[in-house]
Amino acid sequence: MREYIQKGSRRYWRGISALFWGSFVTFALLYCTQPLIPAFSAEFKVAPSYASLSISFVTGFLAACMLFMSWLSDIRGRKTVMVMALLSSAVLAIIISFTHNFELLLALRALQGIMLAGYPAIAMAYVNEEFDPKVAGLVMGIYISGNSVGGLAGRIIVSTLTDLFSWHIALAGIGVISLLASIWFWVGLPESSNFSPEKRELKEVFSALARNLRNTELLLLNGIGFLIMGGFVTLYNYIGYSLMSPPYNLSQTVVGCIFVVYLIGTFSSTYMGKLADDHGSSRILCLSIGIMLLGCLITLHSNLYIKIIGVAMLTFGFFGSHSVASSWVGKCALFDKAQAASLYLLFYYGGASILGTMGGQFLSWYGWEGVVFLIGFALMLALVFSTLLLFKEIRYKIYSTTQS
Repeated sequence: MREYIQKGSRRYWRGISALFWGSFVTFALLYCTQPLIPAFSAEFKVAPSYASLSISFVTGFLAACMLFMSWLSDIRGRKTVMVMALLSSAVLAIIISFTHNFELLLALRALQGIMLAGYPAIAMAYVNEEFDPKVAGLVMGIYISGNSVGGLAGRIIVSTLTDLFSWHIALAGIGVISLLASIWFWVGLPESSNFSPEKRELKEVFSALARNLRNTELLLLNGIGFLIMGGFVTLYNYIGYSLMSPPYNLSQTVVGCIFVVYLIGTFSSTYMGKLADDHGSSRILCLSIGIMLLGCLITLHSNLYIKIIGVAMLTFGFFGSHSVASSWVGKCALFDKAQAASLYLLFYYGGASILGTMGGQFLSWYGWEGVVFLIGFALMLALVFSTLLLFKEIRYKIYSTTQS
């Protein structure tokens, strides 16, 4: 009989605290170079799309290696692989701070992506395996809220320290903070009770992958993950170019402070996760993606304050969408949960890498309007996918009613 972590217990508070800080480290390190993209363009004399590879490389390699890491966690254990991923990534952030060559920086960021691949999918599997299913949506929301806080802290710390000192000191600072948070994760996370490591052939992972690809719901959720993350990262990759140029002419620090809207994601991921538990995942997913799309279109307004409201709305919708979709993946996958989570995040971070790089070309060709066009197209397609899931859920309820 499964021994779930119950809400309110000591293991519950230790677990959600550790998962929050692990999520904090992951997002802080993934996107710590995002506010530096304009600075890289200026210092290394490279185009925006090339400078954005400091993000695309880490997300791309993370996506590519997640299936391998989920297989490794089946053999070595969930906590062991997650701890290794967080500690090594934090150390790499400190090493990157000493680089003075952009190609070497990209290579180290790629290695960082490989190591970080050992956290997100395994953490999602851990939540679905260890926590009471009645609170899985809430716990996933709290876990994802760590993404928003980590993304916010990483951007503000890096932007401020870059203005005061240099980007080298900024990356060293975020690396040290991440190292301390990783040690807390190591100490705080309860050991798995409902999972035991076992030797599995790597080909079994690909068999599980094939089974998950035949699941229509999972396939649609994977597509949604690709599109919402791609749109989200594209906006944050290039909004700095718009805000640091006329007529706004904002400084690096001020642009970094605008990322305080990330705090909205801390609320929306938990709130939307709870709404999905109460009212159904498909309806709340459609609502969240719709909010993202509306926020994206609002950023076209020339007024700075209205533009920031648009960024905040897109951020609210994104974290809500991701919270609902990622929790839904765990419910759809009755078996091979780690592989299902890995597949979702493969698409998710693949979207960040592919659409995030494409956004640089659209910025060069058409300015901010071109970036909004790309994001808007992606979100409209995501809304179509979520509507298909809604219709599928309605049909299932009608069928269940007629059968009973």
